[in-house]
Amino acid sequence: MTPDRSPGLAESARALAAGEVTSRTLVERTLARIEAGRPVLNAFRIVCAEAALAEADAADRELAAGGRRPLLGVPVAVKDDTDVAGEPTAFGCAGDFPPVAEDGEAVRRLRAAGAVIVGKTNTCELGQWPFTEGRAFGDTRNPWHPGHTPGGSSGGSAAAVAAGLVPAALGSDGAGSVRIPAAWTRLIGIKPQRGRISTWPRPDPFQGITVNGTLARTVADAALLLDAASGSHPRDVHRPPALTVADAVGRDPGRLRVALSLKPPFTAVPARLHPQIRARVTELAGQLAALGHEVTEDDPPYGQIGLAFVPRATAGIAELVAEAPDPALLDPRTRGAARLGRLLGGAPLRAARRAEVALQARIGAFFRSYDVILAPTTAVPPPRIGALYGLGGAATDRAMIGACPYAWPWNVLGWPGVNVPAGFAGDGLPVGAQLLGPAGSEPLLVSLAAQLEAELRWYERWPPEPAG
Repeated sequence: MTPDRSPGLAESARALAAGEVTSRTLVERTLARIEAGRPVLNAFRIVCAEAALAEADAADRELAAGGRRPLLGVPVAVKDDTDVAGEPTAFGCAGDFPPVAEDGEAVRRLRAAGAVIVGKTNTCELGQWPFTEGRAFGDTRNPWHPGHTPGGSSGGSAAAVAAGLVPAALGSDGAGSVRIPAAWTRLIGIKPQRGRISTWPRPDPFQGITVNGTLARTVADAALLLDAASGSHPRDVHRPPALTVADAVGRDPGRLRVALSLKPPFTAVPARLHPQIRARVTELAGQLAALGHEVTEDDPPYGQIGLAFVPRATAGIAELVAEAPDPALLDPRTRGAARLGRLLGGAPLRAARRAEVALQARIGAFFRSYDVILAPTTAVPPPRIGALYGLGGAATDRAMIGACPYAWPWNVLGWPGVNVPAGFAGDGLPVGAQLLGPAGSEPLLVSLAAQLEAELRWYERWPPEPAG
């Protein structure tokens, strides 16, 4: 691997433990790549250069003394909805946000594993949209096609990893915000079980639909970061039983019953699956069949699941808008979503949350017939920069639902999903597919994703070098 692109997470950890490279060298190279990528990609809101170099020097001393931790000295990035001590958490918003006093629990756990936090990546305003553009920071661009979005809302993390600026990054996923940018930048994106990675100091963000997840170029790296970040804070609302995911990489998943689901859940807005994405996901289903799995086209009984999503999502926006230092600086669409959230924050919100149990039971019954669902991650390839950002509120909602109708039901359910690369559409635009499972199925999904990866080796192809 040349210094122009980051080695992977596991490879970096191995090289550091073997004494083949120092953490300071890795971090210096990472910071240089971030700076070089800023004019085109604009992936980072905050770069913690001084602190990261100090952390790297401390890691080198620990390594020299024989210390070993899973990510000791390895540079990683986190999304700017995640607290990093001494830095503001603006979550894509304009305004003067004060520095926070403590790391969020996920960052605390990454540091405990030895990771060096190099910066905070860009996200759209309060994580609402499948693009990463905003008045506070500009446009974050797709390394595969800089005229197109990397997706959102974890678009900065996806762009940084896909371009090789960092080996892996944390994101968050409230309606596909890890899986969508992973699909549009050709990455592995793991949305884990709700609560697997703590969201503290927010114990139940967006009324339970948002979780933290990981983005990386390989299944092994995404799983390694997931294990390092996983664990609960004592005051988290959701605290699933602990499990290890990285051990599932390379494990034979056995012969699985796979439901190929191409029909999006019902929404009030028509959503049409792009024919090239349909073809790519169907080809992936053929690959699973060739690996010995039983693939059947079938769709989960989603029903009116959207009624359980909108009150939770908009109530979450309303809660965050109430904390903004200057709400007048927020996008008019954000203020409109907050108004709706305040309207829906009583009986409709309580009904939406109560509906989750029945939805889990009904859709969980589908997994008596199948082990895994294979579905498109998005309905369209990544849009051009500005295509959605310039729209009004209702038009944005229609465009967003039409482009990304497949991911959000798993946020209502709180269950795991993994985006895997599915190839390209149009003029070399990456697209992806989701492997979806019931509660606690991360090891199975990771095992199956790794089996596909061993055959398709999608990590061998990098985005083109930027011109100039």
